[in-house]
Amino acid sequence: MLSVGGWLSLPQLVASGCMRPADRLFQIVLMLGRGRVVTAKTIAERLEVSERTIYRDIQDLMASGVPIEGEAGVGYILRRGYQLPPLMFDEEELEALLFGVGVARSWGDAALGQAAERILAKIDAVLPERLRPVLDSQRLVVPGTEIAEQTSSMLGEVRDAINRRVRVFLDYSDAGDTSTERIVWPLTLAYWGRTWTLGAWCELRQAFRSFRVDRIAAARPLTTRFPDEPGKRLADYFACVDAGEAG
Repeated sequence: MLSVGGWLSLPQLVASGCMRPADRLFQIVLMLGRGRVVTAKTIAERLEVSERTIYRDIQDLMASGVPIEGEAGVGYILRRGYQLPPLMFDEEELEALLFGVGVARSWGDAALGQAAERILAKIDAVLPERLRPVLDSQRLVVPGTEIAEQTSSMLGEVRDAINRRVRVFLDYSDAGDTSTERIVWPLTLAYWGRTWTLGAWCELRQAFRSFRVDRIAAARPLTTRFPDEPGKRLADYFACVDAGEAG
Protein backbone atom coordinates (compact mmCIF):
# COMPACT_ATOMS: atom_id res chain seq x y z
CA MET A 1 0.00 0.00 0.00
CA LEU A 2 1.33 3.42 -0.94
CA SER A 3 -0.14 6.39 0.92
CA VAL A 4 -0.05 9.69 -0.91
CA GLY A 5 0.21 13.04 0.82
CA GLY A 6 0.98 16.41 -0.67
CA TRP A 7 3.80 18.92 -1.04
CA LEU A 8 3.87 22.19 -2.94
CA SER A 9 4.86 21.44 -6.53
CA LEU A 10 6.49 24.01 -8.83
CA PRO A 11 3.13 25.10 -10.35
CA GLN A 12 1.59 25.40 -6.86
CA LEU A 13 4.62 27.34 -5.60
CA VAL A 14 4.39 29.78 -8.52
CA ALA A 15 0.61 30.12 -8.17
CA SER A 16 0.83 30.75 -4.44
CA GLY A 17 3.17 33.70 -4.96
CA CYS A 18 5.32 32.49 -2.07
CA MET A 19 8.38 31.30 -3.99
CA ARG A 20 11.49 32.41 -2.13
CA PRO A 21 14.56 33.69 -4.03
CA ALA A 22 16.43 30.54 -2.92
CA ASP A 23 13.65 28.36 -4.38
CA ARG A 24 13.84 30.31 -7.64
CA LEU A 25 17.61 29.91 -7.88
CA PHE A 26 17.28 26.18 -7.31
CA GLN A 27 14.63 25.88 -10.04
CA ILE A 28 16.86 27.81 -12.47
CA VAL A 29 19.75 25.40 -11.83
CA LEU A 30 17.43 22.43 -12.45
CA MET A 31 16.15 23.90 -15.73
CA LEU A 32 19.66 24.63 -16.97
CA GLY A 33 20.86 21.12 -16.07
CA ARG A 34 18.66 19.23 -18.53
CA GLY A 35 21.23 19.15 -21.31
CA ARG A 36 19.84 21.84 -23.59
CA VAL A 37 20.16 25.61 -23.92
CA VAL A 38 17.34 27.52 -22.22
CA THR A 39 16.66 31.22 -22.77
CA ALA A 40 16.02 33.69 -19.98
CA LYS A 41 12.62 34.37 -21.55
CA THR A 42 11.61 30.69 -21.20
CA ILE A 43 12.74 30.57 -17.57
CA ALA A 44 10.99 33.85 -16.78
CA GLU A 45 7.72 32.60 -18.25
CA ARG A 46 7.94 29.33 -16.33
CA LEU A 47 8.65 31.03 -13.00
CA GLU A 48 6.39 34.02 -13.73
CA VAL A 49 9.01 36.69 -13.10
CA SER A 50 10.69 39.26 -15.34
CA GLU A 51 13.60 38.43 -17.67
CA ARG A 52 15.58 41.07 -15.80
CA THR A 53 15.13 39.04 -12.60
CA ILE A 54 16.37 35.89 -14.34
CA TYR A 55 19.45 37.66 -15.74
CA ARG A 56 20.26 38.92 -12.24
CA ASP A 57 19.73 35.45 -10.73
CA ILE A 58 22.00 33.83 -13.32
CA GLN A 59 24.72 36.38 -12.61
CA ASP A 60 24.39 35.62 -8.87
CA LEU A 61 24.64 31.88 -9.53
CA MET A 62 27.72 32.31 -11.72
CA ALA A 63 29.34 34.56 -9.11
CA SER A 64 28.80 31.84 -6.49
CA GLY A 65 30.63 29.28 -8.63
CA VAL A 66 27.79 27.49 -10.44
CA PRO A 67 29.25 26.57 -13.89
CA ILE A 68 26.66 28.17 -16.18
CA GLU A 69 27.62 28.76 -19.80
CA GLY A 70 25.92 31.06 -22.32
CA GLU A 71 24.95 34.66 -22.79
CA ALA A 72 21.97 36.98 -22.89
CA GLY A 73 19.89 36.66 -26.05
CA VAL A 74 21.30 33.21 -26.84
CA GLY A 75 20.51 31.14 -23.77
CA TYR A 76 22.18 29.28 -20.93
CA ILE A 77 23.13 25.74 -20.02
CA LEU A 78 24.65 24.13 -16.95
CA ARG A 79 27.99 22.42 -17.55
CA ARG A 80 27.50 18.65 -17.61
CA GLY A 81 28.53 16.80 -14.48
CA TYR A 82 27.74 19.58 -12.03
CA GLN A 83 26.05 18.07 -9.00
CA LEU A 84 23.80 19.57 -6.40
CA PRO A 85 24.82 18.13 -3.04
CA PRO A 86 23.46 16.36 -1.05
CA LEU A 87 21.25 14.79 -3.74
CA MET A 88 23.30 11.62 -4.23
CA PHE A 89 21.92 8.11 -4.68
CA ASP A 90 23.30 4.61 -4.65
CA GLU A 91 22.10 2.15 -7.31
CA GLU A 92 19.27 0.65 -5.25
CA GLU A 93 18.01 4.07 -4.17
CA LEU A 94 17.93 5.18 -7.80
CA GLU A 95 16.00 2.06 -8.83
CA ALA A 96 13.51 2.71 -6.05
CA LEU A 97 13.00 6.27 -7.29
CA LEU A 98 12.57 5.14 -10.89
CA PHE A 99 10.03 2.54 -9.78
CA GLY A 100 8.03 5.17 -7.92
CA VAL A 101 8.19 7.51 -10.91
CA GLY A 102 6.93 4.72 -13.16
CA VAL A 103 3.98 3.99 -10.88
CA ALA A 104 3.06 7.68 -10.69
CA ARG A 105 3.18 8.03 -14.49
CA SER A 106 1.18 4.86 -15.20
CA TRP A 107 -1.29 4.77 -12.33
CA GLY A 108 -1.53 8.31 -10.97
CA ASP A 109 -3.63 11.27 -12.05
CA ALA A 110 -2.42 13.75 -14.66
CA ALA A 111 -0.75 16.06 -12.12
CA LEU A 112 1.11 13.15 -10.50
CA GLY A 113 2.31 12.03 -13.94
CA GLN A 114 3.64 15.51 -14.67
CA ALA A 115 5.33 15.62 -11.27
CA ALA A 116 6.98 12.28 -12.08
CA GLU A 117 8.44 13.76 -15.27
CA ARG A 118 9.86 16.68 -13.27
CA ILE A 119 11.45 14.23 -10.84
CA LEU A 120 13.17 12.47 -13.75
CA ALA A 121 14.46 15.81 -15.00
CA LYS A 122 15.86 16.65 -11.56
CA ILE A 123 17.54 13.25 -11.28
CA ASP A 124 19.00 13.54 -14.78
CA ALA A 125 20.38 16.99 -13.97
CA VAL A 126 22.49 15.82 -11.02
CA LEU A 127 23.20 12.14 -11.66
CA PRO A 128 26.89 11.22 -11.81
CA GLU A 129 28.07 9.40 -14.93
CA ARG A 130 28.66 6.11 -13.10
CA LEU A 131 24.92 5.83 -12.33
CA ARG A 132 23.60 7.03 -15.69
CA PRO A 133 23.34 3.45 -17.06
CA VAL A 134 20.85 2.69 -14.27
CA LEU A 135 18.70 5.63 -15.35
CA ASP A 136 18.70 4.45 -18.97
CA SER A 137 18.30 0.72 -18.29
CA GLN A 138 15.04 -1.23 -18.31
CA ARG A 139 15.93 -3.76 -15.65
CA LEU A 140 12.99 -2.59 -13.50
CA VAL A 141 9.92 -1.67 -15.51
CA VAL A 142 6.43 -0.45 -14.64
CA PRO A 143 4.23 -1.30 -17.67
CA GLY A 144 2.76 1.74 -19.33
CA THR A 145 -0.86 0.71 -18.77
CA GLU A 146 -2.80 3.79 -17.80
CA ILE A 147 -5.85 3.98 -15.55
CA ALA A 148 -9.20 5.01 -17.03
CA GLU A 149 -9.56 8.72 -17.71
CA GLN A 150 -12.53 9.02 -15.34
CA THR A 151 -10.63 7.26 -12.54
CA SER A 152 -7.65 9.54 -13.11
CA SER A 153 -9.93 12.57 -12.92
CA MET A 154 -11.55 11.34 -9.69
CA LEU A 155 -8.12 10.64 -8.24
CA GLY A 156 -6.98 14.18 -8.96
CA GLU A 157 -10.13 15.73 -7.46
CA VAL A 158 -9.90 13.67 -4.28
CA ARG A 159 -6.15 14.19 -3.86
CA ASP A 160 -6.65 17.95 -4.10
CA ALA A 161 -9.42 17.77 -1.50
CA ILE A 162 -7.17 15.82 0.87
CA ASN A 163 -4.45 18.43 0.56
CA ARG A 164 -6.94 21.26 1.17
CA ARG A 165 -8.80 19.38 3.94
CA VAL A 166 -12.24 20.07 2.45
CA ARG A 167 -15.37 17.91 2.60
CA VAL A 168 -16.29 16.04 -0.58
CA PHE A 169 -19.65 15.02 -2.03
CA LEU A 170 -19.45 11.51 -3.51
CA ASP A 171 -21.75 9.66 -5.88
CA TYR A 172 -20.55 6.12 -5.22
CA SER A 173 -21.47 2.61 -6.40
CA ASP A 174 -20.60 -0.38 -4.24
CA ALA A 175 -19.65 -3.90 -5.40
CA GLY A 176 -23.34 -4.71 -5.91
CA ASP A 177 -23.74 -1.64 -8.15
CA THR A 178 -25.93 0.09 -5.56
CA SER A 179 -25.51 3.84 -5.87
CA THR A 180 -25.41 6.16 -2.84
CA GLU A 181 -24.70 9.83 -2.33
CA ARG A 182 -22.74 10.93 0.72
CA ILE A 183 -20.40 13.55 2.11
CA VAL A 184 -17.01 12.42 3.37
CA TRP A 185 -13.93 13.84 5.04
CA PRO A 186 -11.11 12.63 2.75
CA LEU A 187 -8.03 11.54 4.68
CA THR A 188 -5.76 9.39 2.51
CA LEU A 189 -5.40 7.65 -0.85
CA ALA A 190 -3.97 4.14 -0.94
CA TYR A 191 -2.60 2.38 -4.02
CA TRP A 192 -3.00 -1.41 -3.97
CA GLY A 193 -1.24 -2.43 -7.17
CA ARG A 194 -4.10 -2.05 -9.64
CA THR A 195 -6.67 -0.03 -7.72
CA TRP A 196 -6.82 3.06 -5.54
CA THR A 197 -8.96 3.46 -2.44
CA LEU A 198 -9.99 6.59 -0.61
CA GLY A 199 -9.92 6.40 3.18
CA ALA A 200 -12.41 8.82 4.70
CA TRP A 201 -14.81 9.61 7.53
CA CYS A 202 -18.33 9.14 6.15
CA GLU A 203 -20.98 11.53 7.45
CA LEU A 204 -23.76 9.22 6.25
CA ARG A 205 -22.52 6.15 8.16
CA GLN A 206 -20.83 8.10 10.96
CA ALA A 207 -17.85 5.78 10.59
CA PHE A 208 -14.65 5.34 8.62
CA ARG A 209 -15.06 3.89 5.15
CA SER A 210 -12.78 2.89 2.28
CA PHE A 211 -14.02 3.74 -1.22
CA ARG A 212 -12.62 2.36 -4.45
CA VAL A 213 -11.79 5.35 -6.62
CA ASP A 214 -12.83 3.54 -9.82
CA ARG A 215 -16.36 3.21 -8.37
CA ILE A 216 -16.75 6.93 -7.74
CA ALA A 217 -19.13 8.31 -10.38
CA ALA A 218 -18.71 11.91 -9.24
CA ALA A 219 -16.58 13.71 -6.67
CA ARG A 220 -17.31 17.35 -5.91
CA PRO A 221 -15.12 19.15 -3.36
CA LEU A 222 -17.18 21.44 -1.14
CA THR A 223 -16.18 24.83 0.21
CA THR A 224 -16.22 23.81 3.88
CA ARG A 225 -13.15 22.37 5.58
CA PHE A 226 -13.56 19.42 7.93
CA PRO A 227 -12.38 19.82 11.54
CA ASP A 228 -9.42 18.15 13.20
CA GLU A 229 -11.71 16.14 15.47
CA PRO A 230 -10.39 13.45 17.85
CA GLY A 231 -11.50 10.00 16.76
CA LYS A 232 -11.87 11.08 13.13
CA ARG A 233 -8.24 11.69 12.23
CA LEU A 234 -5.95 9.85 9.83
CA ALA A 235 -4.30 7.88 12.65
CA ASP A 236 -7.76 6.78 13.81
CA TYR A 237 -8.59 5.63 10.29
CA PHE A 238 -5.45 3.49 10.09
CA ALA A 239 -6.25 2.00 13.50
CA CYS A 240 -9.68 0.99 12.16
CA VAL A 241 -8.10 -0.49 9.03
CA ASP A 242 -5.74 -2.55 11.19
CA ALA A 243 -8.72 -3.74 13.23
CA GLY A 244 -10.70 -4.59 10.08
CA GLU A 245 -13.36 -2.01 10.90
CA ALA A 246 -13.08 0.42 7.96
CA GLY A 247 -15.58 -1.15 5.57
